[in-house]
Amino acid sequence: VYRCAWSRGQQSRMPKAPRTKKTPAPAPYEDPKGKKAAEPTGPVWEAKKKNFSIGGDIQPRRDLSRYVRWPKYIRIQRQRKILYERLKVPPSINQFQNSIDKNVGINLFRLLQKYRPEDKAAKKERLKAMAEKKEAGEPEDASKKPIYIKYGLNHISKLCEQKKAQLVIIAHDVDPIELVIWLPALCRKMDIPYCIVKSQSRLGALVYQKTATALAISSVRPEDRHEFSQLVTAIRQQYNENGKTIERTWGGGIMGVKSQAATAKMQRAIEKEAAKKALM
Repeated sequence: VYRCAWSRGQQSRMPKAPRTKKTPAPAPYEDPKGKKAAEPTGPVWEAKKKNFSIGGDIQPRRDLSRYVRWPKYIRIQRQRKILYERLKVPPSINQFQNSIDKNVGINLFRLLQKYRPEDKAAKKERLKAMAEKKEAGEPEDASKKPIYIKYGLNHISKLCEQKKAQLVIIAHDVDPIELVIWLPALCRKMDIPYCIVKSQSRLGALVYQKTATALAISSVRPEDRHEFSQLVTAIRQQYNENGKTIERTWGGGIMGVKSQAATAKMQRAIEKEAAKKALM
């Protein structure tokens, strides 16, 4: 009791802190001059420089096709393309780069679609129907042979020699080229309209094959004669009537970028030297 009373007495005797008008010292992390931080005026997200080191940003996508070990047939295709550009290509081979006009080609393939030969299923049905009629003792139909596209190089060459083909369509990418190199000359000699189209696979798809080197049309139905005659006229103008130019036009001789730059540099040096001699 005595201790508690003494402590209360001590508290009552302690002097109170004097009241002053001074402001307390600012906190150490605040700016003593009272300047406000400048507000950002640019975009919301700051542009940061990418770091492509290990564990950093994801590497950008790059074209690595130059480092790919391509299959042999692709390498041969590309090498052949470059050789046909670099070397002087004789007219007989160069003529296959002169493919048919795009609009004429669209109309031609639309017409060829109507004359596709029957597939295996259709042929099977036809033979079955014929066999059933024969078994029943019914007379066979003496109808005309259906009009289809002719394909096969030997068959087409025979049709051209007999002048039965009315139009010959040749693929531009036959390999080896010697298989069809003679066909345009034969068509011009026999006065049969011919054209060169892209490509073997497109022709093959028309006759249910993987590829076809050439196709021929021997006749068309009466309803398609007008369209066919217009096609033949356009094709004759581009190929048959233009035969002399085709026979004389060489291809290739296009050098690479480095060779062209070196040739241009040499030409400039020659012209500079000639100009100096003229001034002397």
